[in-house]
Amino acid sequence: MAFECQRSREIFSRKNSVKSVDKFCGEEIELNQVNSGNNQKLSKSDPIIEKEKFDKTKLVTVFHPKKGIAKSLPANEVLGNLSRSITDLPPALISEILNCLDPKELGIVSCVSSSLYRISSEHHVWKEFYCERWGFPVVPMPLGAGNSDEKSWRELFMEREFRSKTFMGRYSIDVLYGHTEAVRTVFLLSSKKLIFTSGYDSIVRMWDMEEGLLIAKSQPLGCTIRAVAADTKLLVAGGTDGFIHGWRAEEGHPHLFDLRGSQNQNTEFRFWEHEGPITCLSLDLTRIYSGSWDMTVRVWDRASLTCVKILSHSDWVWSLVPHDTTVASTSGSDVYVWETGTGTPLTIIHNAHASNVYSLARSHTGKLLFTGAEDGVIHMFEICSVDGKVRRVATWNPHAGPVYSLAFEFPWLVSASSDGKLSLIDVRKLLKKSTHSAMENLARANHVEQKNVEPPQRMLHGFGCNLFSVDIGSDRIVCGGEEGVVRIWNFSQALEIEQRVRALRGLRLENRMRRRKLQTEMNGKGGRSDLCLVAAKKNQMNVDRNGFWHSKRGLGGKMKA
Repeated sequence: MAFECQRSREIFSRKNSVKSVDKFCGEEIELNQVNSGNNQKLSKSDPIIEKEKFDKTKLVTVFHPKKGIAKSLPANEVLGNLSRSITDLPPALISEILNCLDPKELGIVSCVSSSLYRISSEHHVWKEFYCERWGFPVVPMPLGAGNSDEKSWRELFMEREFRSKTFMGRYSIDVLYGHTEAVRTVFLLSSKKLIFTSGYDSIVRMWDMEEGLLIAKSQPLGCTIRAVAADTKLLVAGGTDGFIHGWRAEEGHPHLFDLRGSQNQNTEFRFWEHEGPITCLSLDLTRIYSGSWDMTVRVWDRASLTCVKILSHSDWVWSLVPHDTTVASTSGSDVYVWETGTGTPLTIIHNAHASNVYSLARSHTGKLLFTGAEDGVIHMFEICSVDGKVRRVATWNPHAGPVYSLAFEFPWLVSASSDGKLSLIDVRKLLKKSTHSAMENLARANHVEQKNVEPPQRMLHGFGCNLFSVDIGSDRIVCGGEEGVVRIWNFSQALEIEQRVRALRGLRLENRMRRRKLQTEMNGKGGRSDLCLVAAKKNQMNVDRNGFWHSKRGLGGKMKA
């Protein structure tokens, strides 16, 4: 954001010439040349003017170039106007100004001075930046200034933003064996470092994310499991027979869920009303969402396990993502956004793709929709918060086959395809500054043509064919496919390397500042003797320039003589 300040010019008399000093540009312009209309003579200088050099009662002529007039003002009034800064504004106005900045601009402002660093670092907008990207932290952290271990919202944001850069760095691959047939679905519960997988073998398996070891597995559920969803209180799996099988978390259990079967029948349940295979599942705090090939999305109450709403579509439902009071779903080649309370569609994107839309992802704020289809194309849509309309913002075409799965964690969108490749897409460059939020306005395109297709930032490939499901979180990407194995791309090594590089860079900066401070102190102790020494060196350099020893040709001539 550019701050426009009124530019004042000081004009003072020095013998017979009058000069205008631009306090902002550092340019000196002779006034008589301005009035005569001749070429302006500009000279770079340091226009630092101290107040002590001026008599407060002395009149100073101020020239206004736009009006073409000059008038005399007291010197103290002119210098008082020039010494004002943004910190002199009321705190409420400063807060409103900082609200208009994005994180990068706010960081630049904090580098201007110690006072602006304090104001910008403690500003409440950092909390908004964090929550609109990743939501409220899962693990509650004390936030304040009394304890050295407490982190501010700015520190939390910078740490999370730093971690997001590791997906462009080095990685290692862990392969989890155990499934006897193709893996159709994977789910990463980052807060508990657990991975849930299932597929054609009809068994739900729970893995330790850090160690890559199998923790537990369920009994065969009787059919192919195409969808799994979990949080810290509930785990559900949907089968092709139209049922939803679930487990409730047990208090005191080290891994939340007892998949082997428990003596307590209240922790495991099954219910069904769908008339076709269940293809997608999702959870929020009070509801369970399920989509099926019976062309419906059903909304269930988590406490009573009863269906409270049925959302009818015109074709098979392939994917869904809820957010707050809305749920987005894909049916055939169309994309729907529903109001779950009333069961009415807020908007319908007809023919979002030229073929079936298999996968769907959504940002944490719910404003960004990502769709992947049978044609291998990925679209990014923006849901306008004012009128609820949906606009297509960007298009990617990274795959040669259908996009079966999408996962999003700001700023990375990950896609899995039948061509055996994963694509990583960074959406930050599509985001623009906004008045209230860094994610409100986007780089809009009225007509997205083939020439405007964006390239992905990274491709992970070479792992067979038909990758059916993918998830992202905790510096890891988890994927399962037709091979019957689960692969984990671990980017924590890149995070450690970046942390070491960052520490070394900070150490070098600290040493540089220490040397500069020491040099300043030494110069201050020298006083006037240092100034004389500098003047002597300067005169010596002038003599050297005129001397014969700088000219090899002149030196040779004198030696011959």
